[in-house]
This record gives sequence, C-alpha cells and structure tokens, in this order.
Amino acid sequence: MSEAMTLIAQISDLHIKANGRLSYKKVDTQAALLRVIETLNRLAPRPDMVVMTGDLVDFGTAAEYQTLKQALRQLQLPFLLMAGNHDDRQALRAAFPDHHYLQHGATLNWQMQVKGVQLLALDSSVPQQPWGYVDEAQLHWLDEQLQRQPQLPTLVMLHHPPFLCGIEHMDNQPLRNPAALAAIIQRHPQVERVLSGHLHRSVQARFAGTLACVAPGVSHQVAFDLAENAPANFVLEPPGFLLHRWHAQQGMSTHLCAIGDYPGPWPFYDANGLID
Repeated sequence: MSEAMTLIAQISDLHIKANGRLSYKKVDTQAALLRVIETLNRLAPRPDMVVMTGDLVDFGTAAEYQTLKQALRQLQLPFLLMAGNHDDRQALRAAFPDHHYLQHGATLNWQMQVKGVQLLALDSSVPQQPWGYVDEAQLHWLDEQLQRQPQLPTLVMLHHPPFLCGIEHMDNQPLRNPAALAAIIQRHPQVERVLSGHLHRSVQARFAGTLACVAPGVSHQVAFDLAENAPANFVLEPPGFLLHRWHAQQGMSTHLCAIGDYPGPWPFYDANGLID
C-alpha cells in the first residue's frame, strides 16, 4: 500500500455474550464477530488499524470479555479497543492487560498515531447508564492533544454520537453534552471525522465544522423507524463497518462496507465496451 494512504477500519457494537448465548435470545453476536473478522482479514489493501468503538460485550462480565478475547485471536490486523455503555472499564482492563493504553486513568481515553493519522478516543460511557457524557477533564485532555499537533489529520472517537438521529428511543440515551464537545472540535480544523457507534446504523451529520459518522452494528441493527413513540426494536439487516481512508493528496473519505460474501464481482466492460 502507498505510504501516502492510511486505512482505519471501524467496527462497533459487538455485544458479545459468553458460552454461545444469543443476544436478546435471537442474535448470535459471536458468529457475527467471526464473520467481520474474516471479512477484515481478506481486505486488500489491508487496513493499518481496526478500531472498535464500544459495546464490545453485552453485560460487561469477565466471561464475555474472555469470549471476545478468544475470537479476536483470529484477527490478523492490529486493533484498538474503546468502551461503550454496555462495557465495564475494569473488566475490560483486566481482560486485555497487554493493551497498555487502557491501563491508566479513571476513564479510558487514549491517543495513537497510525501512519500520519492521529486517533483520539474519548470514553463517553457512564457506569450503569445507557446515555453518554464526557467530563471537563476529558474535554481538557482532548483540547491539549489537538493543540499539540495542529497539522496532523485526526479522528476523534467516542461511543455515543454527538447528535440526535430521529430514532426516538436512541435519542433518549444520547451524549448529554454535545455542545461542550463541539466547542473543542470547532477550534481544531484538523479533525477530519468524529466517529461513534451506539446507534447500530450508518448515520452521518455535520458537527462542529466537520463530519460525524456512526458505524453500523456488526451483528444486529436498530430498526429504522422515525415515527414518534416508535418501539425499541432491532432487525437483522445486513451488518457492516466503516473504512476511513486518508490520502496525503486526496484527503479523507469514508466507505460503508458490507460484512460477508455476496454475488460478484462482475465486469462492467467486455471486449466490445460497456456490456449491454
């Protein structure tokens, strides 16, 4: 792969359960994770990093994290972990002691550089709550990190999206202080994306002068229903992930990628030109 290009794969909302249990008595999230791992392992060119933007497991238990850890042994790419509202910080730390970036501080914030792209992770999880929040200390840390390298293209990541999407039961568990985050982001034009999960759908919105992108779930999706008082339902639509491509001359682009095998590819052209 060209040195001018960096590929960051983002998967989200794994909701792993232990011992083969089904999430919501319906979804085999462990099998879904193995499918996305197989898909990622086949990608060419290969991503430089895989980032998992929270809800790694379903109830934050040690057994669930061990099931996750076992599955991730099959991933042939480097990966970074983030917490969501279904995660437990201490259990996550205990399960992945070799992930040193997780092992310090009250919240799981971290900074990494991957081939000229900066990754800044904010821990928006609030213990025992579905909604998200980033406190003053986290915002100060974010501002400091962004000030240090103002020319470095940056992805800011947190589990809870900093905008409302119109799906009411998800908007009832939002990031509770998006304006405070926006006040930081808008001062730093090197922020190419604000990346999140939580919604189990691919959703994009303008935010603080940049683009906020939500990754779909790798197993089940939140049902698309914008009606007032719509029920909190999920569907087994095709799962997916996001692939963020930075190119030194072309900038940042984000691709929504399907997980699994589908018919094709077939050519558009034959010896006579465009196939009719």
